[in-house]
Amino acid sequence: MTDARIYLSPPDVSDLERKLLLNAFDSNWVAPVGPDLDAFEEQVAALVGVRHAVALSSGTAALHLALIAAGVRRGDTVLVPSFTFAATANAVLYLGARPVFVDSTPDSWNVDPELIAEELRARADRGQLPRAVIAVDMYGQCADYEPLLTACDRYGVPLIEDAAEALGATYRDRPAGAFGLAGVLSFNGNKIITTGGGGMLVTDDGRVATQARHLSTQAREPVPHYEHRTVGYNYRLSNLLAAVGRGQLQRLPQMIAARRETFRFYQRELPDLEFMPIAAYGEPNYWLTCVLTDQRDEIIAELARHDIEARPAWKPMHLQPVFRDCVMRGGHVSAGLFRRGLCLPSGSALTGRDRERVVTAVRTAQQRG
Repeated sequence: MTDARIYLSPPDVSDLERKLLLNAFDSNWVAPVGPDLDAFEEQVAALVGVRHAVALSSGTAALHLALIAAGVRRGDTVLVPSFTFAATANAVLYLGARPVFVDSTPDSWNVDPELIAEELRARADRGQLPRAVIAVDMYGQCADYEPLLTACDRYGVPLIEDAAEALGATYRDRPAGAFGLAGVLSFNGNKIITTGGGGMLVTDDGRVATQARHLSTQAREPVPHYEHRTVGYNYRLSNLLAAVGRGQLQRLPQMIAARRETFRFYQRELPDLEFMPIAAYGEPNYWLTCVLTDQRDEIIAELARHDIEARPAWKPMHLQPVFRDCVMRGGHVSAGLFRRGLCLPSGSALTGRDRERVVTAVRTAQQRG
C-alpha cells in the first residue's frame, strides 16, 4: 500500500466538529449571527483572558480592524517585524500607511525588543513616532512582551499582538493574544485550530471591540433602514464556521500535546539540526517545528520525493519585491533565518509512521551531503 501524502500542517477535525456543524446547520443559524458565534467568542475570550472577542472572516481582517482602532491613517508609519507572513504588513498598506521593518532576535526568532526601542527613540527625537507597533508570535512562540510594552508605553504608541500562529501559547503564564491594545488570532486551515478560514480580534478594551464589531458588519447604524455614516467591511464569521471552531477549541490541549511530542521526536532523532530556540519566558503551542540547516533545499527536495511537504521559513518582508522601498532596521538575523530555515511537518494528526518517514528522508538528505 502506498503511503499517503504528509502535509505540513493540515486540518485535524473529528466527529465532534461534524456534530456541532450539523447541529448549527439544522438549527438554520447559518449566517454571521447565531448562538454558536456568540459562544465561540465567549469561549475564546475566556481562554485568552480578555473581556471581549470579535469573530471575523480572517486573521488579516482582525489585523486591519486592530490598526483602525489604533488610529492608523494614510501617511502614518507602523513598526512591523520583517520575519513574518505578508498579511501582517499588508494590513498596514490597506490603510495607506507604511510599514517600517524591524529585525528578529536569534534567541526566539521574534522581533528584537531592543531594536524596537531604538527605532522608537530615534523617531521620537525627530518628532516622527509611528502610529502603532505590531509584534508577531512566530511559529507559535510569543514575542518578549515586557520590554516591548515598556518601550511602547514610554512613547505612547499602541502595541498590537499578531498571535495568528500562537493560540494556546503563553508568555509569563499569560495567554497569547492578551497583550497590547488588541490581539489577533487566525483559524486558517493550517493553524493549530481551524474554522476552515476565519480569525478573531481579542481585547480588554470595550471601545476597540465595539468599533471592530460595528465596522465588521458594514458599519450599519442601529436604525430600521440601512444607514451608514462610515465605510464598513463584510468581515464577520458565520455561525456554521463558529460551530466548527467550538469543537476545535475543546480539542486544543490535545492538539498542542501532539505537536509538542512531534517537536521532541524530531529533536531526539535529528540532533544535527538547529531547532528554533524555546525562550525561557513562556511555553509555545508548537504550531510548527522549525530548524536551521545548511542543507535546507536538499532536505525539502528529498522530502518531496517521498511525498512529504516541507517549506522554507518565512522570507523576510524587507526582501520581498513589494516592500523593497520600505525602511528596515537591521536585517541580517531574519535574512539568515530565511536562508537556512526549514519548517517540518507538524500536524496534530501525524502518526508515528509519519514521523519516521520524515526523519528517514531528512537523514537521507543529510547523508548525501
